[in-house]
Amino acid sequence: MILIDLHAHVLYGVDDGPKNERDSLNMLRQAAKEGITEIICTSHAMHPQYHVPYKKVEERVKSLQQLLQHEQIPITLHTGHEIRLHDELPTLLQQQQLHTLAKSNYILLELPSSTIPAYTVEMIRQLKIAGYKPILAHPERNMAIRENPKRLNALIQQGVFTQLTAGSLTGLYGKEVQRLSLALVRANYIHMIGSDAHDLRTRCFYYQAALQYLERKKEGDSINRLLTNNASILANKPILPLELDDMALRKRWYFFHMSL
Repeated sequence: MILIDLHAHVLYGVDDGPKNERDSLNMLRQAAKEGITEIICTSHAMHPQYHVPYKKVEERVKSLQQLLQHEQIPITLHTGHEIRLHDELPTLLQQQQLHTLAKSNYILLELPSSTIPAYTVEMIRQLKIAGYKPILAHPERNMAIRENPKRLNALIQQGVFTQLTAGSLTGLYGKEVQRLSLALVRANYIHMIGSDAHDLRTRCFYYQAALQYLERKKEGDSINRLLTNNASILANKPILPLELDDMALRKRWYFFHMSL
């Protein structure tokens, strides 16, 4: 199956991703070795520390794509943003100050690392009314969701899709996040997967390692679902909602805490 990474920081010199052309190319060579053929470049937007302008993303994607062709690296790049939740998002999107994912109706949203802001549900409602389909980046790494995964249920019920980080499944962010990630996948709380790669030292792609982990856990059907949904994002096709298995999550969450 075609491997599409819908969340990666591979544009050099714009945020906390690669610093220069060489670093970007080295990252993309590694991505190609892992079998990734399409990457949506999701530089930070509206982040407290980073905001990469709309046109800068377009310019850097174009120039980096030319480098890839020159270096014969078989990857196609697409524009995108990882957008920190903000109360003016619908307006900024309509003014083309923020990128959707690969020019689709899907947008990648990021919550603060420790909380779920009180206006989150209302912002989701406004985005959907405006015709956008929000995807929540790495919910397994949000502290409020880690403390009570049922909080994610409320957001999914409002129409949010969810993207798991590949490295979360490999233990990159610790055993607690790894166990929660598997529990969320098994309870149908996760719709798609992305690397959130930033470099080749500490935050690499880990795509094959994550898929192999799910394979060892007998989650072949989940792998197919995640990768199929990734392809649907790129094609701007519908993602079918999942039937959440709250009982499975409660059981796994209980044993998870007992094992800590």
